[in-house]
Amino acid sequence: MRERLTELAYLAAWRGVRLLPEPAAYALSRTFADRAARKNGRAVRQLRRNLARVVGTDPDEALVRDAMRSYARYWIEAFRLPSMSTAKLERRFEMNGYEPVHERAERGLGSIVALPHSGNWDFAGAWVGAVAGDPLTTVAERLKPEGVYRRFLEYRESLGMRIIPASGGDRNPQAALGEALGAGHVVALVADRDLGRSGTEVKFFGETTTFPTGPALLAIRNRVDLFTANIHYEADRAVCHITGPVDTGTGPLRERVAATAQRMADAFEEGIRAHPADWHMLQRFWSADFEPAPAPDRA
Repeated sequence: MRERLTELAYLAAWRGVRLLPEPAAYALSRTFADRAARKNGRAVRQLRRNLARVVGTDPDEALVRDAMRSYARYWIEAFRLPSMSTAKLERRFEMNGYEPVHERAERGLGSIVALPHSGNWDFAGAWVGAVAGDPLTTVAERLKPEGVYRRFLEYRESLGMRIIPASGGDRNPQAALGEALGAGHVVALVADRDLGRSGTEVKFFGETTTFPTGPALLAIRNRVDLFTANIHYEADRAVCHITGPVDTGTGPLRERVAATAQRMADAFEEGIRAHPADWHMLQRFWSADFEPAPAPDRA
């Protein structure tokens, strides 16, 4: 029953937000974000710890508020994106550095684009298909309840993305992604969270954590270029900067994967440091977090 209620809540938000006038939808998102920041619940406290690592000190209240507003903005845009026209998508999303990826796709060559949980990565995926006209394949984390997961699959497929489940599918994700690369697809992977805790160690903002090995392994085994992307928000649009290709090195596979993951982490760090409020990381990320003083409760 609880899972069904969660699914119904998502569905109501999905439909309701799309029916609201755009200014009202964004105003509502800011109201919820500001309320969450003031309540300072567990997820917000974790966000504070993560931001403390990024900025090197306790984050001020304005940064925490802006980070929650950015996170809420992502969800508002996610709910509204399926009904957005291509012309509006072009106005609301700015892509920089995509030319080498597009050139490879036109020649039937696959590319990998790895990015962190920053800004709106669904905007980027929709832009690749609708504006650049390139086939895009990505991986979806299996959410609970199952009904919500299915709706996210349908949502991203409606944006032109081919979706491969990270777990529970009928094929190994690496094999399926390898086939997509062989067919000239752009493979986009959100790659700053090691969900299985089986990745490779990297230094990220001065502290050790683990990154998933998938992007590096795919690039090395399939001999394709690996690019990185960082996305942040500006007043009226999301802005993406793609860099690369990343040097995947030579030598033993394990060493190449570790070195490639570190280079990827360095690229992510540069973008997040420039726009910390747009890194949507409300989960525990480092084993050794800063412990900022709790914010005072405010009504």
